[in-house]
Amino acid sequence: MEKIAVLDSGGQYCHLIARKVRELGVYAEILPLGTTPKKLARYSGVIISGGPSSVFDKASPQPKPSLFGLPIPMLGICYGHQLMAQHLEGKLERGNANEYGRADLRVRHEHPLFLELPLRQRVWMSHGDHVTKLPPGFETLGDTRQCSVAAMGDLRRHYYGLQFHPEVIHTAYGAEILRNFLLRVCRCRMDWHPEDSVVKIFDKIRRTVKGRRVLFFLSGGVDSTVAYALTVKAIGPENVHGVYVDTGFMRLDETREIQEAFSHLGYGRVDVVAARGQFLSGLRDVVDPEKKRQIIGRLFVDVQEQVVEREEFGGHDWILGQGTIYPDRIESGASSNSAVIKTHHNRVDSITKLIEQGRILEPLEDFYKDEVRKLGRVLGLPDALVWRHPFPGPGLAIRCLCTRSTSKVQADAGIDGLAKAAGYRGFLLPIRSVGVQGDSRSYAKLTVLHGGPLDFRSLLPLATAITNKHPQTNRVVLALAPKRWRPGEWTVCRATLTRKRISLLQEADRIVTRFLHGQGLYGRIWQCPVVLVPLSRSGGETIALRPVTSVDGMTAEAAQIPGAKMTELARQLMALNGVDAVLYDLSHKPPSTIEWE
Repeated sequence: MEKIAVLDSGGQYCHLIARKVRELGVYAEILPLGTTPKKLARYSGVIISGGPSSVFDKASPQPKPSLFGLPIPMLGICYGHQLMAQHLEGKLERGNANEYGRADLRVRHEHPLFLELPLRQRVWMSHGDHVTKLPPGFETLGDTRQCSVAAMGDLRRHYYGLQFHPEVIHTAYGAEILRNFLLRVCRCRMDWHPEDSVVKIFDKIRRTVKGRRVLFFLSGGVDSTVAYALTVKAIGPENVHGVYVDTGFMRLDETREIQEAFSHLGYGRVDVVAARGQFLSGLRDVVDPEKKRQIIGRLFVDVQEQVVEREEFGGHDWILGQGTIYPDRIESGASSNSAVIKTHHNRVDSITKLIEQGRILEPLEDFYKDEVRKLGRVLGLPDALVWRHPFPGPGLAIRCLCTRSTSKVQADAGIDGLAKAAGYRGFLLPIRSVGVQGDSRSYAKLTVLHGGPLDFRSLLPLATAITNKHPQTNRVVLALAPKRWRPGEWTVCRATLTRKRISLLQEADRIVTRFLHGQGLYGRIWQCPVVLVPLSRSGGETIALRPVTSVDGMTAEAAQIPGAKMTELARQLMALNGVDAVLYDLSHKPPSTIEWE
């Protein structure tokens, strides 16, 4: 069987590369970057993934020195592209300006990698370092405005390098570029057809469980629901006990809705554990988002232990089931070279210890959200569950931003200058959110634009320019309401997680969800987190809207919802008691994560 080796440099999209290759009909395996060339010689081609490191770092991950002497086709992506140039005597420089998100590629001339593709196309970037001098034997195949060597190739040796990411959905012809590499460069037959994934998962579940019973944590979302359904079908409902933990951070009325949904599925017993006080108490005065996630993860394990201590569970050996998917693992630093973007609640220390003890079952740990939905359809789950918008395990606790101190907004001449040129004004909020830049975690300030309309033709390029040129910010929002802003009137107020703040966020979230359904927008976007920001003009709070389009959550674009509709939604939110402003998040992923924390 023909195989492609994907060498893992620690990039956020390494697993996605392998999945895209498999979707195109060629079997792919992920291997460590340091795999010996002798082993790689058995493959039809090699793809080197991106990664969070800089080639200039002494501790950066490196391949075996003889890798680039292999007589088989090779494709380097982002960091892999830079490694190829470095090891083959090209030259690189640290970038004066980073390039994140959308870029326009100009293909220099026709050649195998870009055969029958447009000479100008949209690509997705996430890098700072760049190639400035080609290795001997290479030629420039494509460039962007900020990157003179966005694509390079040695057509004799069949070595290629791409500074952009062809594996992500937002690179317009990424799949076609990978197909050309597999078909025209590697000469693969494209005839691999995987066996039924459901059958393989059943086998994996039985091997992991080994006759024990499973205590399965459910959130009501598609990941945990599909994982739970797979487990029930694999080992029988008598061996699976579903538990839904009411943390107090769920959507309004969500506990009741989830109870009703699971009662109709007929997948065995699902209990609700009331733990609102326990979770709120554990998070009192906690501001840092990483600490929030760590505490929430530990509290889930505490609840598990409390449930297992009940008399009815005595005498049985139990393991914990979770709906963990691949992005949860990779963003939490799953591979040896990958960066921690944010520690998901199902990857905290207490969960890691259970994994090491063989007491965790995660049927979906190698799957992406879109693949999980396909499995849900195979299992016959209702569309209302399969196509439900993603919702984080920690719930609204990580959509309710907190800060320890009170501070004024900050002027920034560089950002305001860029904004003025596009017809807006801009300032910084001294409150930070999580981002992913160059495959690494960033935790930077928020840029607020105001004084202009919701015109995506101007705003999206402006947001990209601001985050590329100004590392102090990784997220850009537009003020929808009020229409007039005097930045000096606004204050970031000290705020923690309280019942009152969570209740306000629940009300806002319900308004947004109902509005999206009512306007026929719910199915057109992938997700719309609603975030509470402690930004006030008259003692209230600010609501930020984060509508995005995506396929797997690894990359995302800001969704372009018509201005008239957003004006109406902002009006409804401003009518809530305690809301001073409404913001629209314009940021792509990268440089911003989908969730703010």
